[in-house]
Amino acid sequence: MQNSDVSTQTPLIAIIAGEDSGDQLGADLIVALRRRYPQARFVGIGGARMQREDFESWYDIHELSLFGFSEVILHLPRLLRLRKALVARLLELKPDVVVGIDAPDFNLGVEQRLKQAGLLTVHYVSPSVWAWREKRAEKIGRSAHRVLCLFPMEPAIYAKHGIDARFVGHPLADRFALVSDRVGARDVLQLPQQAPVLAVLPGSRLSELSRLGQPFIEAASRVATAVPGLRVVIPAANARVRAKLDALLAHVPQGESRPLLLDGHAHEAMLAADVVLLASGTATLEAMLAKRPMVVGYRVAPMSYRIARALKMLKTDIYSLPNILARASGIDIGGGLLVPELMQDDCTAENLAAATLALFKDSERRGAVVAAFEQLHQALRGGLDDQAGDRAAAAIAELIDARNPGHG
Repeated sequence: MQNSDVSTQTPLIAIIAGEDSGDQLGADLIVALRRRYPQARFVGIGGARMQREDFESWYDIHELSLFGFSEVILHLPRLLRLRKALVARLLELKPDVVVGIDAPDFNLGVEQRLKQAGLLTVHYVSPSVWAWREKRAEKIGRSAHRVLCLFPMEPAIYAKHGIDARFVGHPLADRFALVSDRVGARDVLQLPQQAPVLAVLPGSRLSELSRLGQPFIEAASRVATAVPGLRVVIPAANARVRAKLDALLAHVPQGESRPLLLDGHAHEAMLAADVVLLASGTATLEAMLAKRPMVVGYRVAPMSYRIARALKMLKTDIYSLPNILARASGIDIGGGLLVPELMQDDCTAENLAAATLALFKDSERRGAVVAAFEQLHQALRGGLDDQAGDRAAAAIAELIDARNPGHG
């Protein structure tokens, strides 16, 4: 007898993923959808993880891996040609659903054109409508029949604009244990169990390292001078990032306090640390899920910053995900923001070091931050036992089956 959750449909499902994070989301989604539709065919744009799940990628995922206004403008002609070719191919194939994963600057235009042509569209990972102009939600509604949200406060924003949005949970919340294992992480990295440890993550893109690498490494040196026996670990996301970090560390003296450069192992570095100094972005969510107090710094390209300021595009006075989630959840431990933020001109070695040292010296504050992070971790899991990928697949399958009720 057939499982009621498994369909005999053989849908054609198009997925368009941007960046490595989208590739992981796409791979999890394919696995979950294939449990429902064992004969489904998956096509579009995806990376190595998606391709390992029998995904047909028509273009290199890295063609969409751009960041900031200036980078997008520089590559705009190529992106427009790619988008035109992709839309034409999808209109010819007419998939049962098109799922755009993140990459909103590219995907929303594709989704809007396809939705206008009558295809079913889903946008997975809501753009930051709580940080940027909220009216952007209306554009997203014109592009997607349904928005799949990673954060619990997002569907209410879309509801105000009459847009179907579902909270499916954040997949990272499934990958981190509710109780973190510092001892195990230090064993993996061969770090002494009793030493104070600082993890430094100045970004995974070369453009980020060019702006953040020097002040972050200098800040770590200042902290090492003030904290006896401090071990500093810096995970490198890939070989190119490693080479850049090697160059930045060339003038740092040898010795016990010299940073230990790691190939990967970002999660282990966070788990092993007492405090994390890191660039704003998804890594702040990972550090929160690792239950590690942190200091966040960031600088965007000057042109991108000037454009955002001139157009008054930002609608929030906080930037890091832990602070945004804490505010949305009503969590306040006193003494300012849950996570110190040092952005743009404030992101200096002196300021980063001072904020990091303050955390090392205040164990009571660190404990309160960890307790708040535990609450936020539970909220991101939605109080449910199933995985985020399964919930996303269920929300997509509901749309497919509603449009083709007699096809199963």
